[in-house]
Amino acid sequence: MAAVEKRRPAVAPAASFPDSGRPAVSRAAAATESEEDFLRQVGVTEMLRAALLKVLEARPEEPIAFLAHYFENMGLRSPANGGAGEPPGQLLLQQQRLGRALWHLRLAHHSQRTAFNNNVGVAYECLSASGRKKKPGLDGRTYSELLKRICRDGEAPEEVVAPLLHKIQCRDHEAVPLDVFRAGMLTCFVLLEFVARAGALYRLLEDPTLAVADRRVGQAVLDTLEGALRASDGAAVPACFLEAGSRLGPDSLALAMDRALVARRPSSPMTREEFLEKAAALFIAKVKPVG
Repeated sequence: MAAVEKRRPAVAPAASFPDSGRPAVSRAAAATESEEDFLRQVGVTEMLRAALLKVLEARPEEPIAFLAHYFENMGLRSPANGGAGEPPGQLLLQQQRLGRALWHLRLAHHSQRTAFNNNVGVAYECLSASGRKKKPGLDGRTYSELLKRICRDGEAPEEVVAPLLHKIQCRDHEAVPLDVFRAGMLTCFVLLEFVARAGALYRLLEDPTLAVADRRVGQAVLDTLEGALRASDGAAVPACFLEAGSRLGPDSLALAMDRALVARRPSSPMTREEFLEKAAALFIAKVKPVG
């Protein structure tokens, strides 16, 4: 009987089915998921990649502090943080968004065109975040406030930048598209650099004992600068005006100064504020107004 007894086939353990009718995944199978897959699925990989790209773009002197600031503030980018309606902290939130937008705008110099344009796009998204009762978008009031913050933080005299702000800012409730926002940010940063270079030029002209420059010499230099800017009239990008001013060579400036001094006409002092205001006016005259 034992020789002819049939062996019972081994019975496979029954798979457990949850209420959904699909086989349940065992803990052992779930554990086989790699760490890389987990990081990718939750978005950490892409987040770290974006942070490292920002470090490469900005090349800060203290990369660790830069990354700490980056991760500390990145939550403000989310539209979900816009809040619903007008909570008591709305004004504070708006100031935080402005600060966050400024931080992004300063990550790359405007001459790094691709990186700067990318950062402008991120800043625009920061300021366009909305609550449940508001449509996403950027209004003229926020845009104009950001322009003022850029100029104020750039330490340019208010009387120097006021004509530019009047020319490129929008009405409070006017919708500001991305291309207008980008042009305004670029123009502001270029003007600040233009004024800084004009200030360095003035320091070469001023009498250290009187802290003023000879008006004849100062006006001659301004006339030479105006001629260089006039040569770039066909340019549509504000940075081209900055490049035109940079092409003023020592020879052309020295020649203009010599001619002014040889004239031997009576002169009066020119202050730094007057020189910067006139130099900025030459730049602003080339900027096209919004609308």
